[in-house]
This record gives sequence, structure tokens and C-alpha cells, in this order.
Amino acid sequence: MSTRLASVDALRGCMVAAMLLVNDPGDESHVYAPLAHAVWHGCTPTDLIFPFFLFIVGVSTALAFEPKLEQGAARDRLLRTALIRAARIVALGLAIHLLDIVVSPDNHLRIPGVLQRIGLCFAAVSVFALYTGPRSWWTAIATLALGYWALLLAGGTLEPFANIPDRFDTFVFGHGTYQFDAATGRGHDPEGLLSTLPSIATCLVGLWAGHTLRAGQTRRLIVAGIALAGLAWLWSYALPFNKNLWTSSFALWTAGLAMLALWLFHILVDQRGWPSLGRRFGVNAVAAYAGAETMQTLLPLVLTSETQAAGLNAWATAWGIDPSITSLAYALAFVCLWWLVVYVLDKRKIYIKL
Repeated sequence: MSTRLASVDALRGCMVAAMLLVNDPGDESHVYAPLAHAVWHGCTPTDLIFPFFLFIVGVSTALAFEPKLEQGAARDRLLRTALIRAARIVALGLAIHLLDIVVSPDNHLRIPGVLQRIGLCFAAVSVFALYTGPRSWWTAIATLALGYWALLLAGGTLEPFANIPDRFDTFVFGHGTYQFDAATGRGHDPEGLLSTLPSIATCLVGLWAGHTLRAGQTRRLIVAGIALAGLAWLWSYALPFNKNLWTSSFALWTAGLAMLALWLFHILVDQRGWPSLGRRFGVNAVAAYAGAETMQTLLPLVLTSETQAAGLNAWATAWGIDPSITSLAYALAFVCLWWLVVYVLDKRKIYIKL
């Protein structure tokens, strides 16, 4: 099987487009519920996007490394290349956050982030892909899921700022978390360091799925996906789904659903020849996401979020429609703008990679 599957690029691209859609509404106070994260416990469609992307990181790692290993490539050399790439992804995330405080000095430097988590997960899954096999992957998945559950239980509470991941991140990053409560001296970050452990489990499930897909054992994806999702749903009665904490039940729930989505995309795109919608976002995922984040960081220099929201709400009032419609229209326009960017890049065979 080819190491480059249109279905994987398409699924990755759909997740990138979805990230842009939910991250960039015209007015954050007027967003349809499915396009917003759960406030704390729970799982909305938006909460699936980042876990699906991390799952695909694992899939892509298997598809990239396994053919090279079969051709006799040196494992240490492949690992060195992977770690350098992971470091670049982390550095890019930090650079975007640094730009944020340059543009808006009142903001604080956030250290964790989406790209930082992707880099850490890619580094970890690369080690597993190069030096271990499927049995070790599942052992690690179970260990991470159960071990993280034990840590959460040891913390005594799952409440914001008081749970053990938040306390750990406050100790490590201090004010460098996404949110910081000066009154208690505690911070919270949805991409914190401790909650990256179950995120690695999500990525490892993707590694197994990529290995299985490459072996042509697609039916195993259905069985495993349903089993993981079912187990996670039952587990959620004891440990709620929570993206902010990336609870173990959430990690397995989203990985199971992502596996089913991968199977569906593979059947429709690779086997039945359906159009690979999203592929252009998928082959330039870093350029699209980082570029969009940079654009949104710089936009306040021209147009503040308050002015933007006021303008959209004025249009909604003039047209007699729900302000959520104009907010969504802005988000869709933003996605279309970046689709044009990746369209041009793809037409010119330009693929930006770190």
C-alpha cells in the first residue's frame, strides 16, 4: 500500500478546516452550541477536532516510518529527524504565542499550546513506532489511560484550577498557563503538560490504526473503533469526558470515533474514488493552521475583536437575523480565504513542512 493515502490527507484537512472554523468566529459571544467546546465535562462536535488530528498524527507516523524501516533505514537517524521536526513544531507554537504578547503587551506569554502538544505527541509516538511493536503500543495505551485515571483520582477533584493536572501545570509554568487565577495562585491550560500523557495514548491508537491500515486489515479498524468507543462510553459514567483535562475516557472515546472516521474515509476515498475533500488543507496543514493563527494574532492591529463583533451584530440587526448567523458567516469566510491559500500552494506544488 502507498505511504501516501488520499483518505488520510483528506481527513487531516477536514480537521484543519474545522479548527479554523471553530477557532475564528466573528463574535465569540454568538456561537452555535455544536461549534463551541463543552464548558467543562461533556463532549461536543468541536471537542472531537483536536483529538482526531492527534490520532491522524499517529496514523501518518506509521505510514511514513514503516516503509523506510522495511527498506533498511537506520532507526536512530529516523528518530533524530523526527525529534528535530518535533522541536520545530514546538518552537513554532511558542513563536506564535510570543507574537501575541508583542502585538498585545497586556497579554501574558502562554507556554503550552496546540502546536506544542502536537510536537510532544509526535516525538513520543515516533519512539514507539521505531523501537517497539503493536503489543507494546497497546500496553502503553492501557498504562497511560489507567495511570492518568489514578492520578486524577489521587488529586481528589476534577474541578477547574483545583485538579491535579492544573496544580502540576501551575507548578511548572506559573503564569504561563492559558488562564491564571491570581486569587488562588493557580492556573489552567487545556493543553497542559500532565494532560499530554493521555493525548499520547490517543496518538498511539492512531499509530496502530496506521499500521493496520497499511496491512490492509481495514475490518479490524471497525471492530477496534467500536470497542474503544463503547468502553470509553461506559467508563464515562465513572470518569466524565473532559477535553480540558483530556480524561482517559475522553482519550479513548475520541480515538475510537476517529478510527471509525478513518475507516469511512478510506472506503469512500481510497477504494470507491470519492473526491478527497479537504486534501489541500491536509497536505499543507502546518501552513494553514499556523498561518491562520498568525493572521488572527495580527488582526487586532487593524480591527479589534470588539469592533468586529459590533459590526457583525449591526449587520444582523439590520437584516433581522440571529447574530450567530453573521458570526458563522465570518468563520466560513475565514476558512474559504485559507482554502484559497492552500489551493494556490497545491497548484504550485508548494508544500510547507517543518
